[in-house]
Amino acid sequence: MEKDIKRIIKNLGGISFEDKVVLITGGAGFLGSWICDVLVEQGAKVICADNLSSGLNSNIRHLLDRMNFKFIRCDISEPIELDEKRVDLIMHLASRASPLEFDKFPIEIIRANTLGTMNMLELARKYNARFLFTSTSEVYGDAKVIPTPETYNGNVNPVGIRGCYDESKRCGEALCMAYLRQYNLDVRIARIFNTYGPRMRADGVYGRVIPRFITQALKNEPITIFGDGKQTRSFCYVTDQIEGLLRLAWFDECKGEVVNIGNPNEITILKLAEIIKEIANSDSEIKFCSPMPDDPRRRCPDITKAKTLLNWMPKIELEEGLRKTVEWFKEVV
Repeated sequence: MEKDIKRIIKNLGGISFEDKVVLITGGAGFLGSWICDVLVEQGAKVICADNLSSGLNSNIRHLLDRMNFKFIRCDISEPIELDEKRVDLIMHLASRASPLEFDKFPIEIIRANTLGTMNMLELARKYNARFLFTSTSEVYGDAKVIPTPETYNGNVNPVGIRGCYDESKRCGEALCMAYLRQYNLDVRIARIFNTYGPRMRADGVYGRVIPRFITQALKNEPITIFGDGKQTRSFCYVTDQIEGLLRLAWFDECKGEVVNIGNPNEITILKLAEIIKEIANSDSEIKFCSPMPDDPRRRCPDITKAKTLLNWMPKIELEEGLRKTVEWFKEVV
């Protein structure tokens, strides 16, 4: 992982957050902890806020003795106070995101993306800090336009099982734009498409498709596909995603922008299962289960805006990223 951190910093070129004070909510989570690593290495003062509901201590334990890293255990759906004289950037990533958690923690998910977002926007307003909100491709719902551009308004079921996540993220986006229009706050919104890599939870209950398939394959258990497996997703390796998010956070001209960050290469879930099975050298059978409610049939980003505005596009091919991820999972499963 150290090589991957160095790769991100190299790919960022002259972009550096050295001496910046950065608050990262959900900083002990999958993406948040990678951002903490990069910014600590660059010399930023990093404040990691997390209630550890889905984030893990193990993701940030190696940073706890760094002078420019601070961990605060808190629930950002309640207002928080910082003892900092200044905060330059708030990156708001805190939220459960697993489809298998939507029926277990819907209220917590809604609170993180609505009340939590407003609390963090108020904090950004207090410090006159730049604000990046990590939204999701889920705001598009079962998209009818593929590849999906940022101008597509979505096809979402607000009362379905996914509504707690989809609609709270949409509300979070609306809050960001309200603070821009009413207070001229410097906000920018990332719509993240499926991302994978080391540090995704492997405890069997998290439910994201790649860690679930890898865990099942390494244990030679049935690889379970919800539905017929013909539904598609587009998977972005974590180093590409982190580079895209940090570019969006950096450029002055991104104020008020909404940008898809993801890999435009589309693949069926069945093909994904077959590739993972082969990489893991697994004897697992592939088992088809009842489809998930409101599961989008296709998911693929139009990244034209990211290319032009951020000078960004993903570099890691799927099989390369999956091999890295499988090797990491072998150590934790």
